[in-house]
Amino acid sequence: MRWLGGAVVLALAALALWLWGYGGAESIARWAAEGQRDVQQAMASYLRALKRGEAGAFVGLMGLCFAYGFFHAAGPGHGKLVIGGYGVAAKVSALRLSALALASSLAQAGTAVLLVGVGVLAFGWGRTQMSAAADQWLAPLSSGAIALVGLWLAWRGIQALRRKPTSETCASCGHSHGPTPQQASEVNGLRDALAVIGAVALRPCTGALFLLIITWSMGIFAAGIAGALVMGLGTASVTVLVALASVSLRSGILTSLATDARVFSVSMALQITIGLAIAAVAMQMTLAAL
Repeated sequence: MRWLGGAVVLALAALALWLWGYGGAESIARWAAEGQRDVQQAMASYLRALKRGEAGAFVGLMGLCFAYGFFHAAGPGHGKLVIGGYGVAAKVSALRLSALALASSLAQAGTAVLLVGVGVLAFGWGRTQMSAAADQWLAPLSSGAIALVGLWLAWRGIQALRRKPTSETCASCGHSHGPTPQQASEVNGLRDALAVIGAVALRPCTGALFLLIITWSMGIFAAGIAGALVMGLGTASVTVLVALASVSLRSGILTSLATDARVFSVSMALQITIGLAIAAVAMQMTLAAL
Protein backbone atom coordinates (compact mmCIF):
# COMPACT_ATOMS: atom_id res chain seq x y z
CA MET A 1 0.00 0.00 0.00
CA ARG A 2 3.00 2.30 0.32
CA TRP A 3 3.20 2.74 -3.45
CA LEU A 4 -0.45 3.85 -3.47
CA GLY A 5 0.19 6.43 -0.76
CA GLY A 6 3.21 7.70 -2.68
CA ALA A 7 1.19 7.92 -5.89
CA VAL A 8 -1.49 10.00 -4.12
CA VAL A 9 1.13 12.39 -2.75
CA LEU A 10 2.83 12.76 -6.14
CA ALA A 11 -0.49 13.36 -7.94
CA LEU A 12 -1.60 16.03 -5.48
CA ALA A 13 1.89 17.58 -5.51
CA ALA A 14 1.72 17.80 -9.31
CA LEU A 15 -1.70 19.45 -9.04
CA ALA A 16 -0.37 21.95 -6.51
CA LEU A 17 2.61 22.70 -8.76
CA TRP A 18 0.28 23.41 -11.69
CA LEU A 19 -2.03 25.54 -9.55
CA TRP A 20 0.62 27.76 -7.97
CA GLY A 21 3.66 27.29 -10.15
CA TYR A 22 2.18 27.51 -13.65
CA GLY A 23 -0.77 29.87 -13.21
CA GLY A 24 -3.45 27.20 -12.85
CA ALA A 25 -5.00 28.91 -9.82
CA GLU A 26 -5.29 32.21 -11.71
CA SER A 27 -6.92 30.51 -14.70
CA ILE A 28 -9.44 28.77 -12.45
CA ALA A 29 -10.15 32.03 -10.61
CA ARG A 30 -10.90 33.85 -13.90
CA TRP A 31 -13.11 30.99 -15.10
CA ALA A 32 -14.98 30.93 -11.79
CA ALA A 33 -15.51 34.71 -11.78
CA GLU A 34 -16.87 34.64 -15.33
CA GLY A 35 -19.18 31.78 -14.41
CA GLN A 36 -20.52 33.68 -11.40
CA ARG A 37 -21.24 36.76 -13.53
CA ASP A 38 -23.02 34.74 -16.21
CA VAL A 39 -25.15 32.88 -13.68
CA GLN A 40 -26.02 36.05 -11.77
CA GLN A 41 -27.18 37.75 -14.96
CA ALA A 42 -29.30 34.73 -15.89
CA MET A 43 -31.01 34.79 -12.49
CA ALA A 44 -32.82 38.03 -13.30
CA SER A 45 -35.11 36.47 -15.90
CA TYR A 46 -35.96 33.53 -13.66
CA LEU A 47 -36.76 35.87 -10.76
CA ARG A 48 -39.16 37.84 -12.96
CA ALA A 49 -40.72 34.61 -14.18
CA LEU A 50 -41.08 33.36 -10.61
CA LYS A 51 -42.76 36.61 -9.61
CA ARG A 52 -45.23 36.11 -12.44
CA GLY A 53 -45.87 32.55 -11.26
CA GLU A 54 -44.59 30.85 -14.40
CA ALA A 55 -44.19 27.08 -14.28
CA GLY A 56 -40.63 25.83 -14.01
CA ALA A 57 -39.24 29.18 -12.87
CA PHE A 58 -38.47 27.96 -9.36
CA VAL A 59 -36.66 24.85 -10.56
CA GLY A 60 -34.66 26.88 -13.07
CA LEU A 61 -33.71 29.41 -10.40
CA MET A 62 -32.56 26.67 -8.03
CA GLY A 63 -30.40 25.18 -10.79
CA LEU A 64 -28.72 28.54 -11.30
CA CYS A 65 -28.23 28.92 -7.56
CA PHE A 66 -26.45 25.58 -7.40
CA ALA A 67 -24.25 26.59 -10.35
CA TYR A 68 -23.44 29.91 -8.67
CA GLY A 69 -22.42 28.12 -5.48
CA PHE A 70 -20.17 25.79 -7.48
CA PHE A 71 -18.43 28.65 -9.32
CA HIS A 72 -18.14 30.60 -6.07
CA ALA A 73 -16.38 27.70 -4.35
CA ALA A 74 -14.14 27.00 -7.35
CA GLY A 75 -12.56 30.43 -7.06
CA PRO A 76 -10.34 31.71 -4.24
CA GLY A 77 -11.99 31.31 -0.86
CA HIS A 78 -11.46 30.77 2.83
CA GLY A 79 -13.71 27.70 3.00
CA LYS A 80 -11.30 25.54 1.05
CA LEU A 81 -8.41 26.82 3.15
CA VAL A 82 -9.83 25.74 6.48
CA ILE A 83 -11.43 22.49 5.26
CA GLY A 84 -8.42 21.40 3.23
CA GLY A 85 -5.90 22.49 5.82
CA TYR A 86 -7.78 20.79 8.63
CA GLY A 87 -7.98 17.56 6.62
CA VAL A 88 -4.22 17.49 6.08
CA ALA A 89 -3.30 18.62 9.59
CA ALA A 90 -5.61 16.55 11.76
CA LYS A 91 -6.57 12.89 11.91
CA VAL A 92 -10.15 12.95 10.63
CA SER A 93 -12.13 10.55 8.48
CA ALA A 94 -13.19 11.45 4.95
CA LEU A 95 -16.86 11.06 5.91
CA ARG A 96 -16.52 13.32 8.93
CA LEU A 97 -14.65 16.04 7.07
CA SER A 98 -17.12 15.86 4.16
CA ALA A 99 -19.95 16.36 6.66
CA LEU A 100 -18.07 19.35 8.08
CA ALA A 101 -17.67 20.78 4.58
CA LEU A 102 -21.40 20.42 3.92
CA ALA A 103 -22.36 21.87 7.31
CA SER A 104 -19.98 24.81 6.82
CA SER A 105 -21.43 25.66 3.41
CA LEU A 106 -25.02 25.50 4.67
CA ALA A 107 -24.11 27.52 7.77
CA GLN A 108 -22.56 30.15 5.50
CA ALA A 109 -25.88 30.37 3.65
CA GLY A 110 -27.63 30.65 7.01
CA THR A 111 -25.42 33.61 7.92
CA ALA A 112 -26.49 35.38 4.73
CA VAL A 113 -30.17 34.81 5.56
CA LEU A 114 -29.66 36.08 9.11
CA LEU A 115 -27.72 39.15 7.98
CA VAL A 116 -30.34 40.15 5.43
CA GLY A 117 -33.25 39.45 7.78
CA VAL A 118 -31.77 41.49 10.63
CA GLY A 119 -30.38 44.18 8.34
CA VAL A 120 -33.68 44.80 6.58
CA LEU A 121 -36.01 44.46 9.56
CA ALA A 122 -33.91 46.17 12.22
CA PHE A 123 -31.91 48.73 10.23
CA GLY A 124 -33.59 49.08 6.85
CA TRP A 125 -30.34 48.28 5.04
CA GLY A 126 -30.07 47.85 1.28
CA ARG A 127 -27.58 45.94 -0.83
CA THR A 128 -24.77 48.45 -0.32
CA GLN A 129 -25.01 48.35 3.47
CA MET A 130 -25.28 44.54 3.48
CA SER A 131 -22.19 44.15 1.33
CA ALA A 132 -20.29 46.68 3.45
CA ALA A 133 -21.17 44.79 6.64
CA ALA A 134 -20.03 41.52 5.07
CA ASP A 135 -16.79 42.93 3.68
CA GLN A 136 -15.77 45.31 6.46
CA TRP A 137 -16.85 43.33 9.53
CA LEU A 138 -17.61 39.70 8.83
CA ALA A 139 -14.76 39.05 6.37
CA PRO A 140 -11.98 40.01 8.83
CA LEU A 141 -13.79 38.21 11.65
CA SER A 142 -13.97 35.06 9.54
CA SER A 143 -10.35 35.11 8.47
CA GLY A 144 -9.33 35.93 12.03
CA ALA A 145 -11.27 32.90 13.25
CA ILE A 146 -9.53 30.76 10.63
CA ALA A 147 -6.16 32.02 11.89
CA LEU A 148 -7.17 30.92 15.39
CA VAL A 149 -8.10 27.47 14.07
CA GLY A 150 -4.65 27.21 12.50
CA LEU A 151 -2.92 28.30 15.69
CA TRP A 152 -5.00 25.85 17.69
CA LEU A 153 -3.96 22.99 15.40
CA ALA A 154 -0.31 23.98 15.73
CA TRP A 155 -0.53 24.32 19.51
CA ARG A 156 -2.25 20.96 19.84
CA GLY A 157 0.51 19.35 17.77
CA ILE A 158 3.18 20.92 19.97
CA GLN A 159 1.42 19.74 23.11
CA ALA A 160 1.07 16.23 21.68
CA LEU A 161 4.79 16.07 20.94
CA ARG A 162 5.54 17.14 24.49
CA ARG A 163 3.30 14.36 25.79
CA LYS A 164 4.57 11.85 23.26
CA PRO A 165 2.66 8.66 24.09
CA THR A 166 4.20 5.31 24.79
CA SER A 167 3.72 2.63 22.18
CA GLU A 168 2.81 -1.02 22.14
CA THR A 169 5.38 -3.52 23.31
CA CYS A 170 6.86 -5.78 20.68
CA ALA A 171 5.84 -9.41 21.29
CA SER A 172 9.21 -10.75 20.15
CA CYS A 173 11.66 -8.52 21.98
CA GLY A 174 9.58 -6.90 24.68
CA HIS A 175 10.58 -3.38 23.71
CA SER A 176 8.54 -0.46 22.46
CA HIS A 177 9.49 0.70 18.96
CA GLY A 178 7.32 3.81 18.75
CA PRO A 179 3.69 4.94 18.84
CA THR A 180 1.22 2.94 16.79
CA PRO A 181 -1.01 4.60 14.17
CA GLN A 182 -3.91 4.27 16.62
CA GLN A 183 -1.96 6.15 19.26
CA ALA A 184 -1.01 8.78 16.71
CA SER A 185 -4.66 9.45 15.88
CA GLU A 186 -6.21 12.59 17.26
CA VAL A 187 -9.70 12.53 18.74
CA ASN A 188 -11.52 15.47 17.17
CA GLY A 189 -14.75 16.32 18.90
CA LEU A 190 -17.58 18.81 18.80
CA ARG A 191 -15.31 21.71 19.70
CA ASP A 192 -13.22 21.21 16.56
CA ALA A 193 -16.32 20.84 14.39
CA LEU A 194 -17.88 24.04 15.70
CA ALA A 195 -14.62 25.94 15.26
CA VAL A 196 -14.31 24.88 11.61
CA ILE A 197 -17.96 25.54 10.80
CA GLY A 198 -18.00 28.88 12.58
CA ALA A 199 -14.82 30.12 10.90
CA VAL A 200 -16.29 29.44 7.46
CA ALA A 201 -19.85 30.55 8.23
CA LEU A 202 -18.92 34.00 9.53
CA ARG A 203 -18.37 35.29 5.98
CA PRO A 204 -21.61 35.01 3.94
CA CYS A 205 -21.57 34.51 0.19
CA THR A 206 -21.99 37.79 -1.72
CA GLY A 207 -24.19 36.07 -4.30
CA ALA A 208 -26.50 34.80 -1.57
CA LEU A 209 -26.78 38.32 -0.14
CA PHE A 210 -27.64 39.69 -3.58
CA LEU A 211 -30.31 37.05 -4.16
CA LEU A 212 -31.86 37.49 -0.73
CA ILE A 213 -32.06 41.28 -1.03
CA ILE A 214 -33.64 41.06 -4.49
CA THR A 215 -36.18 38.43 -3.48
CA TRP A 216 -37.06 40.42 -0.36
CA SER A 217 -37.81 43.51 -2.44
CA MET A 218 -39.86 41.40 -4.89
CA GLY A 219 -41.92 39.78 -2.15
CA ILE A 220 -40.61 36.25 -2.82
CA PHE A 221 -38.17 36.00 0.08
CA ALA A 222 -38.91 32.30 0.67
CA ALA A 223 -37.50 31.58 -2.78
CA GLY A 224 -34.41 33.61 -1.82
CA ILE A 225 -33.89 31.53 1.32
CA ALA A 226 -34.24 28.31 -0.69
CA GLY A 227 -31.83 29.68 -3.29
CA ALA A 228 -29.24 30.62 -0.65
CA LEU A 229 -29.35 27.09 0.78
CA VAL A 230 -29.01 25.58 -2.70
CA MET A 231 -26.02 27.87 -3.27
CA GLY A 232 -24.59 26.32 -0.12
CA LEU A 233 -25.05 22.87 -1.65
CA GLY A 234 -23.27 24.05 -4.79
CA THR A 235 -20.41 25.34 -2.68
CA ALA A 236 -20.30 22.05 -0.79
CA SER A 237 -19.90 20.14 -4.07
CA VAL A 238 -16.41 21.66 -4.29
CA THR A 239 -15.44 21.77 -0.61
CA VAL A 240 -16.34 18.09 -0.19
CA LEU A 241 -13.91 17.27 -3.01
CA VAL A 242 -11.28 19.37 -1.21
CA ALA A 243 -12.03 17.45 1.98
CA LEU A 244 -11.56 14.08 0.24
CA ALA A 245 -8.34 15.24 -1.41
CA SER A 246 -6.90 16.56 1.85
CA VAL A 247 -7.66 13.34 3.74
CA SER A 248 -6.12 11.33 0.89
CA LEU A 249 -3.01 13.52 0.96
CA ARG A 250 -2.55 13.04 4.69
CA SER A 251 -3.11 9.31 4.36
CA GLY A 252 -0.64 9.12 1.49
CA ILE A 253 2.04 10.94 3.48
CA LEU A 254 1.61 8.75 6.55
CA THR A 255 1.03 5.42 4.80
CA SER A 256 4.69 5.15 3.87
CA LEU A 257 5.52 5.65 7.56
CA ALA A 258 2.83 3.36 8.97
CA THR A 259 5.33 0.86 10.36
CA ASP A 260 7.96 3.45 11.24
CA ALA A 261 8.57 4.56 14.81
CA ARG A 262 8.59 8.13 13.57
CA VAL A 263 4.97 8.11 12.37
CA PHE A 264 3.71 9.95 15.45
CA SER A 265 6.37 12.65 15.26
CA VAL A 266 5.83 13.13 11.52
CA SER A 267 2.06 13.31 12.03
CA MET A 268 2.39 15.99 14.70
CA ALA A 269 5.02 17.89 12.70
CA LEU A 270 2.60 17.90 9.77
CA GLN A 271 -0.15 19.24 12.01
CA ILE A 272 2.09 22.00 13.36
CA THR A 273 3.32 23.01 9.91
CA ILE A 274 -0.12 23.09 8.31
CA GLY A 275 -1.61 24.85 11.32
CA LEU A 276 0.98 27.62 11.13
CA ALA A 277 0.49 27.87 7.35
CA ILE A 278 -3.28 28.25 7.79
CA ALA A 279 -2.72 30.92 10.42
CA ALA A 280 -0.26 32.84 8.21
CA VAL A 281 -2.53 32.84 5.15
CA ALA A 282 -5.58 33.75 7.24
CA MET A 283 -3.73 36.63 8.88
CA GLN A 284 -2.85 37.96 5.43
CA MET A 285 -6.54 37.72 4.49
CA THR A 286 -7.48 39.56 7.69
CA LEU A 287 -5.06 42.41 6.97
CA ALA A 288 -6.29 42.63 3.37
CA ALA A 289 -9.90 42.86 4.56
CA LEU A 290 -9.20 45.66 7.06
